Amino acid sequence: MGQKIIRFSDLTGKHVEDDGALVRIVVRDHPELTDGPVEIEALAEELAPVEELALDLVTVELYRPGSERPETVVMEAGVFDRLAVATPMAEVLRGAKRVASAGIPSQQTAPAGTRERVNYASLEHAGRPHKGRTTDAEKQLVQQHLEEVNERLSSEGLRTIDLANADHVSRYGLESLARDLGVMLG
Repeated sequence: MGQKIIRFSDLTGKHVEDDGALVRIVVRDHPELTDGPVEIEALAEELAPVEELALDLVTVELYRPGSERPETVVMEAGVFDRLAVATPMAEVLRGAKRVASAGIPSQQTAPAGTRERVNYASLEHAGRPHKGRTTDAEKQLVQQHLEEVNERLSSEGLRTIDLANADHVSRYGLESLARDLGVMLG
């Protein structure tokens, strides 16, 4: 006896007769996403409006003085371009200093399936700001090597783990350490 798999478009529920007509869609950012990117499938014909409605967007990171991490802002390219009043934005960008790949946070976009997963449960990455759940292994590393982790984070230009920051203490299970050191949570 054989099996037959019947597939449907995630967008319209329409029956898919030819798997070759399916388009894999990775949704990386959406207000309803809380646990990272997801994958859906739809028929190519259903996606025609996507290209017509697509916006030219610019993503910028604002590194404000005294802020722990950059603020990411996404806006229409035309709106961003109007910020340059003395010289056209194209010229400003051509003359701008290049940012080394190592200086760009790990949120840079890579083609689907090629992005390496960062192991936050390693001493090399533990304590780095990231979305998602902090594993028990990462918590344990941060608890046991807090000074070393903070030195690495500081040398990388990232925020350090602050025992006076209630979010940091909770995220890394540092309640007893903060209590032992008499740190008041803020």
